[in-house]
Amino acid sequence: MLDLDDESLLCYVISNQFINRVTNAESCDSMSTIRDVAKLADVSIATVSRVLNNDTTYRMTGETRERVWKAIADLNYKAPATQHKRGASNVPGAFRKIGCIVNLRGGKYTDPYYLSLLSGIESYFSENRSEVAFVRTWTELEDSETLIRTFSEPLDGLIVMSHLNDATFRYAQSKVPFIVGIDTGYRELDNIEYDHEQAAQMAVTYLYEKQFREIGFIGGSEGKMPMKQCRRYHTYLNTMLDLGLNIKDEWVLDCDWNDVTCTRLVERLGRDHLPRSFFATSDLMAMATLRALANMRVSVPDEVAVIGLTDIEMSKYANPPLTTIHIPTESMGEAAAQILLNRINGDDSL
Repeated sequence: MLDLDDESLLCYVISNQFINRVTNAESCDSMSTIRDVAKLADVSIATVSRVLNNDTTYRMTGETRERVWKAIADLNYKAPATQHKRGASNVPGAFRKIGCIVNLRGGKYTDPYYLSLLSGIESYFSENRSEVAFVRTWTELEDSETLIRTFSEPLDGLIVMSHLNDATFRYAQSKVPFIVGIDTGYRELDNIEYDHEQAAQMAVTYLYEKQFREIGFIGGSEGKMPMKQCRRYHTYLNTMLDLGLNIKDEWVLDCDWNDVTCTRLVERLGRDHLPRSFFATSDLMAMATLRALANMRVSVPDEVAVIGLTDIEMSKYANPPLTTIHIPTESMGEAAAQILLNRINGDDSL
C-alpha cells in the first residue's frame, strides 16, 4: 500500500457562494409566491402545484418539471404547509437529523468506499447528537415519488456523495437548509475531496519507478463528466507524456465503475495486446482486473502489474495482494459531518 498522510491528500474546498446562497434564501422567504414560480418557469400555477404534489394525472415533460424545480430553488419558494420547516430543529444543541446520498447504481451497502465514508460520518454524528436519517442512491432519487417521499420529513442537513441531475439537486436545495458535498465538484457547496491529481501522479510514477513502461488506465466518469475529461485521466495522460511514455487508446478502458464491465473489457484485449501494467482508479476495478487476468492465465505481477486507488479493506485479501494508494475515506466522512454540523450551528466563518 502507498500511503499519503491525510493532510497531503485531503482537500477542503470552501464555497464562497455558500453564505450568499443562504443569505439570499432568507431574504426571499417572505416574498416568493407560487405565482412568482409559475412566472419564472413560464408555466401555469396549476402546473407548479402538480409538480409540488407529485401529481401524475396529467402528462408533463421532464424539461418542464426541471424548469419548475429550478424556479422553486432560485426563488427559495416554500409551499405554505412547509413554510416553518427550514430544518428539523432550530434549537442549538438539539438532536440533528441528516440525510445522505451516495453515488451508486446497485446496492447502497455493497461498495466499501462509500461504506467507509458513511462509517466516518456516523462515527462523528454519534458523538455529536446527530444521526443519519436515510441513505439514498442517486438512481433511487430519479424516481419522483421516491424523491418527494425522501424529503417529506424535515432535515437539518444533507451530505451528498454523488452528482445529481439538476432537478433533483434543486429540489434537495429547496428542502434542506444546509448541504455539504464529498467529492462532488458542486461549486455552490462546501466540498470535501481527495487530491485526484496527486493520487494519479503517484500511481503512474510508482509503476514507472518499478520499470514498467507500458501503463494502461482503467476508470469511469466523474458525475456528468466523461472519463477522458476527468482529473485522474488528465493527470495520467500528462504524467505519461512527461515521462516520455507511449499511450495506446486500446489500453484506456472506461468501465463506468462496473466490475463486470471491467473484467469483460480487460479480457477483450487478449493476452497479446495487454500493457505491462494497469492503473485502476478504484480498488474494485483493480480487483476486477486481477480477476480478468486470472481468467486469462496471466501472471501478476510477472506479466502484468496492477495498482489500485482507495485502499479498501477487502483489497488486503486480493490474490495476489493488491498494491494500492490509501485514500483517507473515514477522515473525509468525519470532516464532512463536522463541517455540516458547524454550518447548522451557525458557523459561517470559513
